[in-house]
Amino acid sequence: MGGSVRTQTLTALLCLGLCRGPWDQVQARYLPKPSIRADPSPNVTGGTPVTIWCQASLQADVYYLYKERVSEPMSMEISQESSDKASFSLGFTSPHNAGRYQCQYHSRNSWSQRSDLLPLVVTGVYNPPSLSAIPGPVVASGGNVSLSCSSPHPWQTFRLLKEGGADAPRHLELKFPREKRQALFPVGPVSTSHGGTYRCYVSPASYPYVWSLPSDPLHLQVTGAYREPTLLAQPGSLVQPGDNLTLQCHSEAGFDTFALMKDEGITPPVRLDGQPSPNFPLGLVSITHGGRYRCYGGHNLSSTWSAPSVPLDIFITGLYRKPSLSAQPGPSVSWGENVTLQCRSEIWLDAFYLSKEGSPAPPQHIRLQDTTAPYQVSFNMSPVTSDHEGTYRCYASSSTSPYLLSHPSDPLELLVSAADAILPSQNKSDPNSDSHSKDYTVENLIRMGMAGLILVVLGILLFWDHSSQRRIQDEARR
Repeated sequence: MGGSVRTQTLTALLCLGLCRGPWDQVQARYLPKPSIRADPSPNVTGGTPVTIWCQASLQADVYYLYKERVSEPMSMEISQESSDKASFSLGFTSPHNAGRYQCQYHSRNSWSQRSDLLPLVVTGVYNPPSLSAIPGPVVASGGNVSLSCSSPHPWQTFRLLKEGGADAPRHLELKFPREKRQALFPVGPVSTSHGGTYRCYVSPASYPYVWSLPSDPLHLQVTGAYREPTLLAQPGSLVQPGDNLTLQCHSEAGFDTFALMKDEGITPPVRLDGQPSPNFPLGLVSITHGGRYRCYGGHNLSSTWSAPSVPLDIFITGLYRKPSLSAQPGPSVSWGENVTLQCRSEIWLDAFYLSKEGSPAPPQHIRLQDTTAPYQVSFNMSPVTSDHEGTYRCYASSSTSPYLLSHPSDPLELLVSAADAILPSQNKSDPNSDSHSKDYTVENLIRMGMAGLILVVLGILLFWDHSSQRRIQDEARR
C-alpha cells in the first residue's frame, strides 16, 4: 500500500519535470498560484541563512521550488500532514544562490500555477561604492538634487535604494552599455516623500543579482514643509575667543527635533533630539565658530524639516588692531540732518562693519573698493531720527575671512536733538514759509476789512435809530 503511494508520487513528480508541455496547455485546470517570500529578506548579505516560504491557498501535499534558468527543481518537500505552506532552507547564502525563484504546489491530483518571481539578491561580494548628494544632502521642497554613486572600479549596473521600513526597499537602476565608474540619479522636484536614507550598490551585468557591499548611508533632508523658526545668539552675534556661545532656535509648538546648519560645503545638520529647549550650546568660542548659521524644526524619526530660519552671522572679534570711528560733521546732530560715520583702519583691511550697541539688527557691512590708503569707509545716515541715537563701534576684517574681525573701535555716542528740529524753519529763509506768511497777511487784511464794514453798518443803524427817536419826540411836543 505504502509502496503504491510512493510510486504514484514519484511518477507525478517525474511527469512534472519532464512532461510540462501538456500541463502548460491546460492552464484553466491549474489551482491558484501560491505566494512566495524570503526570510529574513530578499536582499541578504553573503553568508546569511535564508529560508524561502511557499504559501498555498488550500491544503497541499507536495511543494516545488524552482530557480530561473535551471530546468530541474532545486528542492522538494512532501508534507507528512496536509499543509498550506512549506519552507525551503538555502543554508548560508553565496553568490551561487542569487537569482529569481518560483514555487508550485500539488493538491488532490492537481497542480497549481507557478508563483510570481522572487528575486533573491546576495550583497557583499564586491567592494562598496560611495554615495554623495549634489549640491548637498539638504534640499528645499520643490528643488532638485542628484545622488552620485561612484566606484574606483568600472561597473555596468548601478542601483540606488531608499530605506522603506518593513517593505522591500524601493530602488532605481541605471545600466550602461560600457563599464563606467559613476552614475547620477536625478531626484526632483523634491517633495517630503523623497526625504530619507539612501544607499547604492554596483554589480556586473552578467550577474545582476550579485551586488557589492552597500555604500555608506546618505540622509537626504527636505526642508520647507513648515513655517521657519527664528535663530538668536547668546550673548550676541559679536563674540570674542573664550566666550561661551549658545544659539537658540525658537519655533512653533509641536516640533520635537531641531537641526542647526553651518554654511560650509555639504556638512549635514547637527540634530538636537529630546531636549527640553531648542538651544545649541557651542561652548567656548574659537575662530572655527565664525560663519553663517540656520536652524530648522522638525519631528522625530522624520527627514522633513521646516523652512530655514533667517541666517544668523557669528563674528569672532579681537583678531586685528582696532580701527578708529568718527562722525561728520560731529557726534551731536539735529533731527532731519545728515551724518556720516567714518571707520578707518591703520592696517590693510578691506571689509568694515558698524554695530550699534543693544540693537538686534546685524552689523552694517561695507567692502572697500579702493585698496589704496587710506583704508576707510563711510556709513551714511540721512535723515537722522531719534532711532539713530546710541553708541556705535566699528570693526575691520579681510574679505577672504569675513567672519574674523578686529578689536572694536572706541565707542562713539551719537546724540540727536529733537528740539532743534523747529529752529531751522525759524532761522533760515524758506520760500514756502514766505508764501505762507503772505497768505496769512492777506487773510488778516480781509478780516480787518470785514470788521470795519460791520462797524460802519452798525453806526449807520444807530444813527438812523437815534434820528427816528428825535423826530418822534419833536412831533409829540407839538
